Amino acid sequence: MNQIPSENHMKKELGLLDATMLVVGSMIGSGIFIVSADIVRQVGSAGWLILIWLLTGAITLTAALSYGELSAMFPKAGGQYVYLREAYNRLVAFLYGWALFAVVQTGTIAAVGVAFAKFTAYLFPVVSDEHILYQQGVFQLNAAQITAIGVIVVLTWLNTRGVKNGKILQTVLTIVKILSLGGLTILGLMTAFKADIWNLNWTDAWVPKTWDVNRETFVDIGGAALFAAVVSAMVGSLFSSDAWNNVTFIAGEIRNPERNIGLSLFLGTLIVTVIYVSTNIMYLATVSLPDIAFAPADRVAVVASHTIFGNVGTIVIAVMIMISTFGCNNGLILSGARVYYTMANDGVFLKSAGKLNKFEVPGWGLWAQCIWASVLCLTGKYGDLLNYVIFVVLIFYALTIIGVFILRKKRPDIPRSYKAFGYPVLPAIYVIAAFSICIGLLIYQPTFTWPGLIIVLIGIPIYYLIAKKD
Repeated sequence: MNQIPSENHMKKELGLLDATMLVVGSMIGSGIFIVSADIVRQVGSAGWLILIWLLTGAITLTAALSYGELSAMFPKAGGQYVYLREAYNRLVAFLYGWALFAVVQTGTIAAVGVAFAKFTAYLFPVVSDEHILYQQGVFQLNAAQITAIGVIVVLTWLNTRGVKNGKILQTVLTIVKILSLGGLTILGLMTAFKADIWNLNWTDAWVPKTWDVNRETFVDIGGAALFAAVVSAMVGSLFSSDAWNNVTFIAGEIRNPERNIGLSLFLGTLIVTVIYVSTNIMYLATVSLPDIAFAPADRVAVVASHTIFGNVGTIVIAVMIMISTFGCNNGLILSGARVYYTMANDGVFLKSAGKLNKFEVPGWGLWAQCIWASVLCLTGKYGDLLNYVIFVVLIFYALTIIGVFILRKKRPDIPRSYKAFGYPVLPAIYVIAAFSICIGLLIYQPTFTWPGLIIVLIGIPIYYLIAKKD
């Protein structure tokens, strides 16, 4: 295998459309089809449901606009890892990269892969997670896990054959994803709009309520209880809107990255925000709030699709989620290995990950990512791991945006073809919002916080062990 050690040999294959579709495709997985159920259980009204999605979109869009300045300063492979390294030091950057490899990127790949398999089972029951292939003690291997691993392996192999293959697949699948979600929303509003349900859903639209498990009823909330409910509700919406930063990882292969990365971040996050809010408006026009809150297995989209398409609604949603998750995983797999590539060239990851194969992509890093994601598929713990790191991901986003302030003072000489929109107000608002959510999670959802911190802190001794060898 021919090895090329310099990122200068990476092919500039991606234009603005490809980069934007990578942002959109990596963000939209299966979350929009299910998480609204939990949001309604937390906040209990139509107004607050839409507000949660609008807040999530505003927070994400603000972060993306701030990242535009960093991407213009450092248009290199590695993206956020590079920004943290330049603003702080190698240790902070490594901890981000460590969390990305250990859980964030690989865990998401595993979870999205299994989601693909579970919805494929609607069409082909043989790949269901109820189809147990092997069991020994507490370990259990099911067909959904094998299907997920198979998809991860195929997409990894495709992306090791050159960035052009991955980008074509990503762009095509994302366009199909946008059109199908848009079509579902328009059809729902045009053909299945129910005035009685719509009016009932918007009665007391701004009276927040939360589901009391013990009393099995919704109860009015306010003050600290409302803050706790909003924070808890935003765990799902923020996770559904995550991975927008993946386009920064692949900066070394984007044409005119100083312009196109920032623009793709803005366009991509805006498109997803519009899609998510519109989809939830369609839910409210076709499904009652109780049916949203208690949709079987939280699959709100399936309930809405039944209303729109009748008995074939489940199949329609299954196909849509298959396309969505397949495209989402392609984007995650395509971009993630570029971070490990940059880390390896910094001497804080396995050296082999810092080399390009004959197709001028980090093939070794792609396969390392594939293997670990597959292991996480087998453990069945990827869902728990992802819950743990939502808190950590928000902290790293906030630290990266604080880096905009730091680098304005630390590196004023670096050309900035784009500057953060609304600086310093909007970046500061994002940092305050992100840390407020983190504090809320520490207080009200400790199971989402301390395990994530532990995962990150484990990286400290690993860093010093690697750095000492280096």
